[in-house]
Amino acid sequence: MRSVLPVIFITSFASLSGCAKDYSLAPPADSEKVTVTVKVPKDLTARPMQVIYRSTICTFIDHTAMDKPYQRDDYQRTDIWPVRQGQSDLYRAELPLDGGGTCQWRLSNVTFGVAYADPARFGESVNFGGGGVVVIFDHNNSPRGGADFKVEGDLTIKKDYYPWVSEAFLGGYKKHVSLAGEGNLYLKYQALQARQVFFEPILHSNYLVTSEGTKIHKVGSFIKFTYPDGTVVADGSHNPDLRKLQAIRLAAENKE
Repeated sequence: MRSVLPVIFITSFASLSGCAKDYSLAPPADSEKVTVTVKVPKDLTARPMQVIYRSTICTFIDHTAMDKPYQRDDYQRTDIWPVRQGQSDLYRAELPLDGGGTCQWRLSNVTFGVAYADPARFGESVNFGGGGVVVIFDHNNSPRGGADFKVEGDLTIKKDYYPWVSEAFLGGYKKHVSLAGEGNLYLKYQALQARQVFFEPILHSNYLVTSEGTKIHKVGSFIKFTYPDGTVVADGSHNPDLRKLQAIRLAAENKE
């Protein structure tokens, strides 16, 4: 991203002509809004929402991989903290569709999710490793690529997640806790008409999967996953197998 500018900031940039151009976001009070609500499970916390606005009026010159210049829409990112609703487990943010300002900014996409409130519970050096949901409201790709799913109308997402502690060794030791779920770390939706977005992650805390990265660059050396039932798998996958996790949990629950 070229900039991170909170909505309340007013920033001006010099144009090529030498005149100052106001690039600030200034949503009108009567702007239609998208409401994003996250239901946060115990032990987790809502992450700040990364909101991208785009303008077809304000543009800039970018370059292709072959260093060929081309003109593209300008964009701005603002980070918004969702607000807890009373003493409930619901956290909510309202995102104006119309970003206002001279550039006539429009809401393009939002990235949001949940994280462990205390990653250190998994070890002293453990940090949160990312993941979440991306919702795209126009025909542009998000910072994390294009949509995996396209939906009509409002969007409700209810998915299973499992704690995943990963260790990486190449390029320096790193240990993260993430939430393993469907697909890659980020689920990406295009929802052009959505005005209500609801996300409910269902966390299965008792079914931890761990992974250990390779320590050398070698053909056939893969990430090793250890599943809650003790099964060890190293088949070239980069993420835990959700179907395997679901089967292990369901089998354990059926025995109870």
